[in-house]
Amino acid sequence: MQPKYNHRDQMPYTNAVLHEIQRFANILPMDLPHLTTKDVHFMGYFIPKGTYIVPLLASVLYDKTQFEKPYTFNPQHFLDSQGNFQKKDAFMPFSAGRRICAGETLAKNGAVSFFHKSSAKIYVPETSGSS
Repeated sequence: MQPKYNHRDQMPYTNAVLHEIQRFANILPMDLPHLTTKDVHFMGYFIPKGTYIVPLLASVLYDKTQFEKPYTFNPQHFLDSQGNFQKKDAFMPFSAGRRICAGETLAKNGAVSFFHKSSAKIYVPETSGSS
């Protein structure tokens, strides 16, 4: 049976690897500009209504408070102590805010399908003892 996108919940490590690839690759470090719809006070700054904001996604994808080793590829960032997948709020490789990338679902489905089909073709022989 070929794994499908809806099987990802049954494969927590695979899901964690795919999330870590997207986080670590940081393909789109800056999001598209957003426009404030009202006056905003943020971290001591006043941002007036109508201001263009360009979210820097890399600032959260490599945040040391969110990821233990942000500059190291580590799927454990997305696994709890029991090995279950855990999504993090700081994981936003596609966008920030209410308007997400229109192709996000397609990209995720394609990545899962490609990864599963590719890894299903890899043969790793068993080794006996240590070398």
